[in-house]
Amino acid sequence: MGKPRIVVLGAGLGGTIAAYEIHAATKGMAEVMAISDSEYYSFVPSNPWVAVRWREPEAIQVHLPPIFARKKIGFTAVGAKRLHAAEKRIQLNDGSFIDYDYLVIATGPDLAFDEIEGLGPAGGHTVSICQTGHAAAAADSFDRFVENPSPIVVGAVQGASCYGPAYEFALILDTELRRRKIRDRVPMTFVTAEPYIGHLGLDGVGDTKSLLESTLQDRHIKWVTNARVAKIEPGMMHVEEIAEGGAIAKVHDLPFGYAMMLPAFRGVPAVRDIEGLTNPRGFIIVDRHQRNPAFPEIFALGVCVAIPPTGPTPVPVGVPKTGFMIESMVTAITANLVSILKGEEPKAEATWNAVCLADFGDGGVAFVAQPQIPPRNLNWAASGKWVHLAKVAFEKYFLRKVRKGESEPFYEKLALHVMGIRKLRM
Repeated sequence: MGKPRIVVLGAGLGGTIAAYEIHAATKGMAEVMAISDSEYYSFVPSNPWVAVRWREPEAIQVHLPPIFARKKIGFTAVGAKRLHAAEKRIQLNDGSFIDYDYLVIATGPDLAFDEIEGLGPAGGHTVSICQTGHAAAAADSFDRFVENPSPIVVGAVQGASCYGPAYEFALILDTELRRRKIRDRVPMTFVTAEPYIGHLGLDGVGDTKSLLESTLQDRHIKWVTNARVAKIEPGMMHVEEIAEGGAIAKVHDLPFGYAMMLPAFRGVPAVRDIEGLTNPRGFIIVDRHQRNPAFPEIFALGVCVAIPPTGPTPVPVGVPKTGFMIESMVTAITANLVSILKGEEPKAEATWNAVCLADFGDGGVAFVAQPQIPPRNLNWAASGKWVHLAKVAFEKYFLRKVRKGESEPFYEKLALHVMGIRKLRM
């Protein structure tokens, strides 16, 4: 009888480090394999830099096959077509099947551009920074834009659960336009489903409301909160500002020559609509051990996990899954798989803390939330030019670890080092 097979579905931020860490922890006890739809890992936090050509795509990507081969982790980039959870099998895009004993779902999201008319880079009128390929295309659009400057709109639509990159990109654009001496020709508006600036899907962290409001004011960026994007036409975004009771308080018709709006997320088609596994949006249901109750051999981590919002808001606002939170899910799942392989019950739980560095090009905001969802034991935010330098260092450190195939925790170690907050004992 062979060793049990652990399959990691997805090789992004969570999936890649999960494959590394699970392999290291279960060596000799299990066979580990990763399934992706690409041979390349991309450091997604650097996508806003790619979109203004501060980075080239290849600088933030890692070719995975030789690393997985060196570590003796199975790997395919054919991609998954459909999970057959009851049969413990995954159908790949080429029609073949992979069986598993344990499955870790780390697919990331499906980008729901189609839910709003005119949204997105494929057939829509807005660019995207959600994927590195999208960001590269956004850079081409930006090159054309600067030849004929006009208004810019940046933000996140209703149902979005990722807000930090929207703030980052708006302020990175501001920095780049000032460097080019054309900022005075580019009115900017930030449009967000959040009930207030700095909510971030987390009901704020520390003083993020004041920090981000003052930053936008200082950079002459107007904003619309409680925003529901009705439709996007070439050069025009139609936005409804929603009042507390759900009525339309105000309508904004915002002209633009360049626009980036983060979409809502949903589960990927390969796992969507499996009874007992996913919620209506296709996110994976997990218990406190990151384990699905209906299929106990399935675990999940990262953006694909179902997490309820922090509270009711006039416009739907999702909860982000930050890097530190994802890393803690990886660590918990790894410990629980080891326990199961030893014939023990899983008991590890993810901490779900948040440490974020939001770069603004020549400054930024950092925040720490412990836990990520309030009420919290630790609620801290700070700003300064050091945040930009810290994120640059973080990018180099993380990519080096991925290229080496190292499984030690990234976020906690680096956050403690570059932020100088060892005393916070995260």
